[in-house]
Amino acid sequence: MTNGPVRGTGVRRVTIDEGHAGQRLDNYLLSLLKGVPRSWVYRVLRRGEVRVNKGRSKPDRRLRQGDVVRIPPVRTAQKTATHPPAGLIRAIEEAVLFEDDRLLVLNKPSGIAVHGGSGLTHGVIEVLRASRGEPSGLELAHRLDRETSGCLMVAKRRSALRALQALQRRNAIVKRYQALLLGRIRRDSWRVDLPLRKNTLSSGERIVRVDPGGKPAATRFRVLERYRGATRVSAELETGRTHQIRVHALACGHPILGDPKYGDETANRSFREFGLRRLFLHAADIDFTWPDGAGRVAVTAPLPDELVRTLDRLDDADAF
Repeated sequence: MTNGPVRGTGVRRVTIDEGHAGQRLDNYLLSLLKGVPRSWVYRVLRRGEVRVNKGRSKPDRRLRQGDVVRIPPVRTAQKTATHPPAGLIRAIEEAVLFEDDRLLVLNKPSGIAVHGGSGLTHGVIEVLRASRGEPSGLELAHRLDRETSGCLMVAKRRSALRALQALQRRNAIVKRYQALLLGRIRRDSWRVDLPLRKNTLSSGERIVRVDPGGKPAATRFRVLERYRGATRVSAELETGRTHQIRVHALACGHPILGDPKYGDETANRSFREFGLRRLFLHAADIDFTWPDGAGRVAVTAPLPDELVRTLDRLDDADAF
């Protein structure tokens, strides 16, 4: 709900300073234009209304110090600032698994977005900033889908964010997930190497498909446990594309159970009797070494209780 008249701003030209060098263009715009819908940002990028050094640029362009970004006129509504509920702040703070002076890693609960927008007032990053106070310097180092739980990295300094982004570009951060796939899979391990293309529908919903013209994407799967009609696997990312594990699992004929977007609707209904009412995808492990010699960070996020209960019920079913 707005609280005041709609406000317009003209064309802006912003020079990128050292603190924002290395940031993706779309992420820079989203952080600069707080309160502006994500759909608007991506729409003006597609239309070429955002210019970098007078040229059209893609959303994933990495900004450099001294770049001049042209931002088209923005119309936003003045909104009443709302503070996250105390219970949500407490839940997010209690989910922190690791923290030092430049990084925190938390076990993100399923159902909570990493950032606000698309009708959501508070995501993880807004809750943490409210909890730690502004300016906190906190920035998301990567993203997880709203339905996915597990390890989420939040940089506490701009220098740490740049280091983490550089490590991710070199695939130097090990990210392992646990997923429950449809079907009892016989092979012990396999690798999916299929390019992915991201499409944004007019509604703003993102859909990813295997496409020869897409970006390279590879995932390594390893069986952890077999059940009647399902297999729990470890999925290790070699690349970090949107919805990568979900689409690669579907492509090999074993979609993730509980997945409302890429899953099997009939199977999802069937597995509700085992208590599975969410996407069974969990970011279980993060492992990397700081490039400046500051040491190794290895964090494991335990499976949420609701997923453990589902596995226990599957075990019980197999016993009969």
